[in-house]
Amino acid sequence: MKNFSLLLLVSLLLAAFLLSACSSTSKGVPPDAESRAITVEDALGRTVTFAQLPQRIVIAGRSNFMLNDVVYLFPQAAERVVALTKANQRNEFTALFEPQIATKARLTADASADEIAAANPDVVLLKSFMADKVGRTLEELDIPVVYLGLETREQYVADIATLGTLLGDEERATEINAFYQERLEQIASLVAQADDKPRVLVVRYDAQSGEVALKVPSRDWIQSWMMEFAGGEPVWGEAAASGWTVVNLEQIAIWNPEMVFVISYFADVEEAVADIKGDPIWQALAAVPAGKVYGFPQDFYSWDQPDTRWILGVTWLAKRIQPELCAELDIQETLHDFYRLYGLDNATIDAEVLSRLQGDIQD
Repeated sequence: MKNFSLLLLVSLLLAAFLLSACSSTSKGVPPDAESRAITVEDALGRTVTFAQLPQRIVIAGRSNFMLNDVVYLFPQAAERVVALTKANQRNEFTALFEPQIATKARLTADASADEIAAANPDVVLLKSFMADKVGRTLEELDIPVVYLGLETREQYVADIATLGTLLGDEERATEINAFYQERLEQIASLVAQADDKPRVLVVRYDAQSGEVALKVPSRDWIQSWMMEFAGGEPVWGEAAASGWTVVNLEQIAIWNPEMVFVISYFADVEEAVADIKGDPIWQALAAVPAGKVYGFPQDFYSWDQPDTRWILGVTWLAKRIQPELCAELDIQETLHDFYRLYGLDNATIDAEVLSRLQGDIQD
């Protein structure tokens, strides 16, 4: 009986140990990771050291949904993020998979350092351009700040690796980067066979001020890179020195693109496309009579941006720009694979994401 009792006790202790180990590793964090010191190099080349993994993360500043979306690719985000900025475009994706979103402190895009500090953060995540706006003040308050670039493909790889270290889950960071890399390699191998690259234009349709403004992106921005990577030849050259640059219809007529891709962040993109197609000046261009004016897809956010959705955007573009070469690319499959990264099942994706789709989706 004593031997049986001892055996039972040992079995219970072993089971408890295994349960504890599974609980720790199920979140991708080794059992001893929480207490280890870490050092990260952020997007500004700064080295930031922590005595242990930050437990209270605040996501602040502008371009907030881009930060939110990339951080929440990591399962630890739900319990570590204590405050975040409310998205400034029409929808908020985070609420779909973050059950505690209502309990989180919410910041405005222009929240002051004092407002951010009130959340008692172990670290504040900001986009790089926010350094002079609020980051320096936070640093003066001895609040650690880690800057993320999130503007180019290369920055995404580095920033995801930084987040993996910050959250103690380097394995997850490797998985995420592999997801993007595998799909980019497939697109690159298909587009490499192209004998012809159509002349393409991506234009942002902005009617917020009551008057329509047409804008083209900087050649350094991800929208421009997408066009080239997907097998097109951007027509606007260096017309946009930095940021979004307003262009007039006369200039667009001179460029006379064969294909036009329309972006609309704050209004229905399909209405924007209809407006363009109905304009007599546009009708004289090559793209309109050829039926090659397309609304850039969007669900919660537009797929053209340096948000995690850029992989959806470049996949869609490759099928539009080089349809014969890229026929094997499956937009629906890629979309489902992408949203499963956030822990969503297919039923939820179909009900909550596909129902929101706008733009010229094709498969």
